[in-house]
Amino acid sequence: MGAGGRMSVPATKGEEKKNQLKRVPYSKPPFTVGDIKKAIPPHCFKRSLLRSFSYVVYDLFIVFLFYYIATSYFHLLPSPFCYLAWPVYWILQGCVCTGVWVIAHECGHHAFSDYQWVDDTVGLILHSTLLVPYFSWKYSHRRHHSNTGSLERDEVFVPKPKSKVYWFSKYLNNPPGRVMTLVVTLTLGWPLYLAFNVSGRPYDRFACHYDPYGPIYNARERLQIYISDVGVITTTYILYRVALAKGLVWLTCVYGVPLLIVNSFLVLITYLQHTHPSLPHYDSSEWDWLRGALATVDRDYGVLNKVFHNITDTHVAHHLFSTMPHYHAMEATKAIKPLLGEYYQFDGTPFYKAMWREAKECLYVEPDEPNQGVFWYNNKF
Repeated sequence: MGAGGRMSVPATKGEEKKNQLKRVPYSKPPFTVGDIKKAIPPHCFKRSLLRSFSYVVYDLFIVFLFYYIATSYFHLLPSPFCYLAWPVYWILQGCVCTGVWVIAHECGHHAFSDYQWVDDTVGLILHSTLLVPYFSWKYSHRRHHSNTGSLERDEVFVPKPKSKVYWFSKYLNNPPGRVMTLVVTLTLGWPLYLAFNVSGRPYDRFACHYDPYGPIYNARERLQIYISDVGVITTTYILYRVALAKGLVWLTCVYGVPLLIVNSFLVLITYLQHTHPSLPHYDSSEWDWLRGALATVDRDYGVLNKVFHNITDTHVAHHLFSTMPHYHAMEATKAIKPLLGEYYQFDGTPFYKAMWREAKECLYVEPDEPNQGVFWYNNKF
């Protein structure tokens, strides 16, 4: 309450929901990237090798602790507690391993340390253990950051215009169809993207993250794509030897199901960061880097925000300054929100509700007017 002012009236839940779905501005912002950077405390851009490694050590300690408890004590539990304990392990281990995935993601952005070779070594090891081709992902993901929001050049979760939507899509726009679509997307979406570029940008020939000669990569990147493949093949061989020694069921319970949860969260997080009724996409006549970077949304995953190293609720800042370490991203987000104003989008809808809503509302994109270069999500067939 200020002098001569009035007490503000808190927004109702209905108003908050309406504001969350309100379209963000799509005109050229009245600020520049330089203005945004000046609003952030300088120390937020400093990377600490020691601090970054502390997160690696902590996450891996939790991973091995859960592994030790599961393999040492679950078989001692009386039935049915033994069978109830495994799903708890899968969920907890999957969430922590998603955090490990995020740290490797930091490495791919050179946000882990000041030393590129350290970042790439740590990223290659961590991602390979999760069957991710590190360098292959790193280069395609870099192009995603360079072309976010572009209908022609973005690399991941590129929405289709209505004219290019598959003919059967309208028959899936119902509760059973959405359930089936979400199950397939969350379980198979990540491996299908890596192997067949499903949901990625269209290329003039077959695109695959494991192919050093594919259209995603140039000649200078080819050797590192081979290295990524070697990392995945090495992990696969180790898993094969473990399966021979311990059995396929043991491997599936200890490693396979948590990995499936990691992949599901990875797809879900990325999907919800770039899919929202309020977000625009642009064709080549309208797109520019800053407006594309702002066409993302921060989400709230509750306690999982910390487990996932805040990749969920600081994504806007991450797209603006991807080399900023995750442990400074919250402070940076708070610093830039007043400057961004309506250009900043946050949606606190629980992620499971948001997933269902976006699967229902965001089926394709189209402009409000013909020949306009700004596209919005729609679901009317």
